[in-house]
Amino acid sequence: MLTRRHFFVGSLALPAFTAKKPKQPAPAPPSLLLLAPDYLPAWIVGVYGNQEVQTPHLDLLAKTGTRFLNHSACAPEPRLGRATLVTGRTAMQLKDGDSGEAGLSKLLAGMGYATAESESAAAPKFLDAQTPGKPFFLHVRCAYLEPPYEGVPQKFRQLYADTKFNTFNPERPAANAARNKELLADPIGSLRKFAAAVSAFDDEVGVLIARLTARGLLDNTLIVFTSTCGNLATHHGLWGAADASEPPNMFQEAVLTPLIVSWLGRVRADVMQPDQVSAYDLVPTICEILSTNLPGANLCGRSYLTLAGGKPLAKKQPWRTTVFASDGATFMARVERYKVVERNLGTGAGELYDLVADPGERQNQYENLSFLTVRQELSGSLAAWKQRYSA
Repeated sequence: MLTRRHFFVGSLALPAFTAKKPKQPAPAPPSLLLLAPDYLPAWIVGVYGNQEVQTPHLDLLAKTGTRFLNHSACAPEPRLGRATLVTGRTAMQLKDGDSGEAGLSKLLAGMGYATAESESAAAPKFLDAQTPGKPFFLHVRCAYLEPPYEGVPQKFRQLYADTKFNTFNPERPAANAARNKELLADPIGSLRKFAAAVSAFDDEVGVLIARLTARGLLDNTLIVFTSTCGNLATHHGLWGAADASEPPNMFQEAVLTPLIVSWLGRVRADVMQPDQVSAYDLVPTICEILSTNLPGANLCGRSYLTLAGGKPLAKKQPWRTTVFASDGATFMARVERYKVVERNLGTGAGELYDLVADPGERQNQYENLSFLTVRQELSGSLAAWKQRYSA
């Protein structure tokens, strides 16, 4: 009699005539939620160290992804900042009036994505029309983060009605302030309006993430939070970004923008990344994720997906140490410790700062012979970047 045990053991010796497993369908390409308002600097966000402005939803988003500590705008003012972000091109390469319409939206629409650009308050309506398995690209902006900060709900204004902003230490208006001078006349009142706008935007980010979750879209949605440019908001006696002064400035508060990348299961959670990255790296990153070619030639950026994913870089391909930015005839090159700013092909007022010894950028070392080697090296790198990526 053939027992169950004999049958099981004997069957191990038989040829494995098993049916072929059906091919698994290719995973759906990820959707992309790009949160990219204007004039939202890294320093204003709680997870970047701010202690007086409430941004709980952005702080929580950082817990689910990778937070880049040194992310720079390529062109730190709204129009060009937005265009360089979504095209990967430098301001030198963009045609006059180009606002980036031929950027990510066109690329992803050509790949079958539903695409939209929306104000943050209206963005949930777009998400309501999306279904799992069908990719979308939603580019979210926020109009009331720009002066005069109108349209901010009263409950957020009340949050800061008595805030003194002691950690901000507002400065007197600078002699070269070019715009928003009225905001500098009442710095505390203006900071209260700005903080309210930031918290209102943060609240709307929370609504968008909750909507993604409720509709079953969150697991396959890449969320990128950044900004087209920073905001000095009284630092250096200025209000705005590079365009706050004449000539344009390249202070850290104007150039450094937040970058949080969250993609459940694919990007490291609650990690800080110190490497120098730039707005011109976003398009190459999206193209790597989608395994598609870059839209156009001669882009200066590089995908930071490996950094965000926690994988080691190849030894022969280390990450860059220098980032660049420009606004009109003003150009910047920055390494971890030093920054050089040059204007009008080197004939304008130059600046050089030691960001370790002088994080507030108060001591211009451009003419200091002790920094001559540093200046020459950064100026040489800047000249090479300008030559290679001017067209």
